[in-house]
Amino acid sequence: MRSEAVPPPYVRCFTEYLRAAGYYCTNNLKTDYNFPAPLTAWDECSQKAHWRNRPKGQPFFSVFNIVTTHESQIWPENYPRATAALPPEYRHDPTQAKLPPYYPDTPLTRRDWANYYDLVTVMDQQVGNFLRQLEEDGLNDDTVVFFWADHGRGLPRAKRWVYDASIHVPLIVRWPDVIPPGTVSDRLVSLMDLGPTVLSIAGVPVPKYMQGLPFLGTQAVAPREYIFAGRDRMDEAYDLIRAVRDKKFHYIRNFQACKPYAQYIDYMEKGQTMREMRRLNKAGTLVGPQKLFFLPEKPPEELYDVTSDPHQIHNLMSLPEYGEVLKRMRTVLQQWREQTGDLGDIPEDELKERMRPGGVWVQTAAPVLSPAGGSFRGPVSVKIVCATEGASIAYTTEQSASAHWNLYTKEILIDRSMTLRVKACRLGYKDSLEIQTNFQIA
Repeated sequence: MRSEAVPPPYVRCFTEYLRAAGYYCTNNLKTDYNFPAPLTAWDECSQKAHWRNRPKGQPFFSVFNIVTTHESQIWPENYPRATAALPPEYRHDPTQAKLPPYYPDTPLTRRDWANYYDLVTVMDQQVGNFLRQLEEDGLNDDTVVFFWADHGRGLPRAKRWVYDASIHVPLIVRWPDVIPPGTVSDRLVSLMDLGPTVLSIAGVPVPKYMQGLPFLGTQAVAPREYIFAGRDRMDEAYDLIRAVRDKKFHYIRNFQACKPYAQYIDYMEKGQTMREMRRLNKAGTLVGPQKLFFLPEKPPEELYDVTSDPHQIHNLMSLPEYGEVLKRMRTVLQQWREQTGDLGDIPEDELKERMRPGGVWVQTAAPVLSPAGGSFRGPVSVKIVCATEGASIAYTTEQSASAHWNLYTKEILIDRSMTLRVKACRLGYKDSLEIQTNFQIA
C-alpha cells in the first residue's frame, strides 16, 4: 500500500497502449498506483478531466473515481456533507439494518451501516449523471461502460482484508448491441482483468506480461477457475496473507499468524464501528462470531464454503471431509505465488533497498532528438529516443504550465516554426530533465 515501488522496465500504465491507438484518456482523479502517475499515462488527470475535453470525434477512455462511498465518508464529521442533497425518503432506517454476524448489534453499528447505504444511494445518483451525459453527447449507443468497486465496504473485516466482504465487489458492464440488458454471468473475474479487457474491446493487443485475463472483446479467454488476493502492509501495520477462491471455496493462508487481525491502524480507528467493537471487546461483551476479529492470533490457514457460509465465519480446516479441497487449494495458491514471482516473503525494507539502493531515486535519462532543432527548408521529421530502459516519452508544443502532453509513439512531423518540449519518464524513476528545442521552418 503506497509503496512507491519500481516496476520492471517492461511494465507501463495500460492507458499508454490506448493512447498509442488513438484514444483520449482521462482520469478524474484518484491515482493510488504505488508510483507517481507519469505524464504519459493520461491526456488529462485532474478534477476537471472528462471525455468532453477531447478533440471532436476522438475515441476516448475515461475513468471517474467516485469517492462518495469511501470509508471516511461514513464518519459522522463527513457523512452530513456527503449526503446533504439526499431526500428523506431515500435515507435508510438504522433499525432495519441487516448486520453481518461478526458485527455487534448496537445503535452505533446500525447507524454506520445505514449511513453506508445512504452513501451508496448518493453514488448511484452520480453514476446516473454520467450516463445522462453520455446520452446528451449522443454517445449512449456506442460507449462501453464499466462500473465496479475497488474493494468492499469501508468497515472492519471488510476493506483491507481478503474475505468476500472486501474482495467480492460489484461489476456491471453495459455494452449496447453486444451484451443484452439484464444478462447475468457467474464467471470469476479479477480486477486485474479490467485493463486487458478494455484493450481487448478496443482491438489493442494485450501485452503478454499482463497477468490479467480479458473476459470480453476479440481477445477474450476461457473463464477463470480461480481468483487470487493478497494483503501486505496496510498503512503502518505489517502482515502477509494470501488467498485463492473458486466458485465454492475460499482458502486463506496467514503467513504471519502470530499477529492478530485487529492490529491498530490509525486511519481505520477513526471509524465508529471499529471504536464500538474495541469498546465491547474490552468490556468482554462480544459474543460468537463477533469475537473472531479480536483473536490474539490468526489461524495459519482458513477454508470456507462461500455458498453455505457467505460471511466466512466457519473455518473448515479441522474437518477431514475437506482434506482434498484443502490440498487442491494449497497447491493452486503455491503455483500462483511461483508463477507471479510473489515477493511477499521478503521484508519491505529489503525490497526497497533492492529497488532503490540507498533510497536514491534514479532519474530517467534526458531524451535525445534527431535532428536536435535548427533551421530547415520545409517540414522535418523528428525522432526521439531515451537511453533509460523502459522509458516512455512525452512531448508538447504548448508553452504554458498546464500544457497538454502527448505520448510519443512515432517520429513527429514538424511543419511550422515552434519550440518542442520533451520529457522522458519510467515508472518508479524521477522524470528526466525537460528538453526544449527550437525548430525554424522556412
